Amino acid sequence: MIGLIGVKVGMTQIFDEQGAVIPVTVIKINDNVVVSERTEEKDGYSAALIGSVDKKNPTKPYAGQFPKGVAPKRYCTEIKDFEGEYAVGDSLSMDLLENVTYVDVIGTCKGKGYQGVVRRHGFAGGRKTHGSKFHRANGSTGMAAWPSRVIKGTKMPGRMGNSRVTVQNLKLVKVDKEKKVVLVKGAVPGTRNSMVFIRSAVKKENG
Repeated sequence: MIGLIGVKVGMTQIFDEQGAVIPVTVIKINDNVVVSERTEEKDGYSAALIGSVDKKNPTKPYAGQFPKGVAPKRYCTEIKDFEGEYAVGDSLSMDLLENVTYVDVIGTCKGKGYQGVVRRHGFAGGRKTHGSKFHRANGSTGMAAWPSRVIKGTKMPGRMGNSRVTVQNLKLVKVDKEKKVVLVKGAVPGTRNSMVFIRSAVKKENG
């Protein structure tokens, strides 16, 4: 598996050779550096820990986690079974995505705050007529006699959004090395200027 950390710039559209409109998300790829290496002998699995964006004024405990010669990074992520040869301190370029056709993009979706069941789960609610006391409520949630409790997993009000989301099998439309951006067909999770992780698709063959 291969992947890079990037920044979601926003959405736009381009035209293909036939003149059809393709909606794309622009992801800017900043400098990615191999921070550490996980090995079978020491950690029980093989992986590469990559980081991006230098962290300003890091604390000593945080900076101590990075090897000498590697500036502390603000964002880090592990890539298990990383394809290709690398060493700690090496920079990863956009050449990794040259032969990739489909990608998965991981990010944190927009937070919607505390929401009720109508918006969070799509409940229809009750009648809107005069005198009704059941408009947007969630209704009965537990049993009276047995088991006399609310079953785990019952759809109820709560925090909506602001969670880790993976969008799979997005087509990689273009890789622009000069501008250090990639164009991915479709939408990806997160707000503008939020960090995302783009990797080769797990469930779809590339090449």
